[in-house]
Amino acid sequence: MVGGVDPLVSVEDLSAMLGNGVVVCDVRWYLTDPARGRREYESAHIAGAVFIDLHGELAGGPGGGRHPLPTVDDFTALLGRRGILPHSTVIAYDDSGGAIASRLWWMLRSIGHERVAVLDGGYSAWVSAALAVTSDPASPPSVSYPEIDGWTGVVSADQVVAAIERGGVVIDARASERYRGETEPMDPRAGHIPGARNLPHTANLAADGTHRSPIDLAERFADLGDEPIVYCGSGVTACHDLLAMTVAGIADARLYPGSWSEWSSDPDRPVETSTPP
Repeated sequence: MVGGVDPLVSVEDLSAMLGNGVVVCDVRWYLTDPARGRREYESAHIAGAVFIDLHGELAGGPGGGRHPLPTVDDFTALLGRRGILPHSTVIAYDDSGGAIASRLWWMLRSIGHERVAVLDGGYSAWVSAALAVTSDPASPPSVSYPEIDGWTGVVSADQVVAAIERGGVVIDARASERYRGETEPMDPRAGHIPGARNLPHTANLAADGTHRSPIDLAERFADLGDEPIVYCGSGVTACHDLLAMTVAGIADARLYPGSWSEWSSDPDRPVETSTPP
């Protein structure tokens, strides 16, 4: 538990929390149909939830890769428009096992906002529990989130290289076939950062779509050393590994936001594969 809020919250606990100053954020988003999340929100969502668009609001800054972080000023302005203040408890959900909601979770944690959690099991678990949904959009009053100096817990491509050279652990959260270089549906080159380990974010979940136990996750992320670095395709699903690490008690892991989409776009960066290219 950090700052009085566990990284994950169950549907039962969220149901009991509604109406007590909690800001629920619907962060549904799908790579092959980026507008689908908003359509789903407009069709039905947890009552009182505000919608946040990954591509248009949780990305778009000056960095490299497909989903560079927005500027901190743009992010805090977004929080203000959604009625979020530093003391607000924020619960994020998606319908992708937390893979998208964890991006908002990590971004809030990065600016020091610790009262944030991800809904375990997401929207599907909420609906399966026969809890209330609505199509009425939420319109919270705008507030002013204080200025923040900058993102914390982030590293550049050069810092990734330096970490590997000194024996640090770098984790690739993508699917194993992409890590091995067998396929690459999105980015310029197939493979992975030389020396990186593959711990796909999907393996953080149990068969029912909720997260594995803290003990299981601690075993999964054992022996990572100090300040492990995580990347994925574009700095989004890597946050799911960072969430799972936090559940496991690992608090010093860092994100490479540019991730493979940035790395593979630079012809001077080496690429490693586990199968012939």
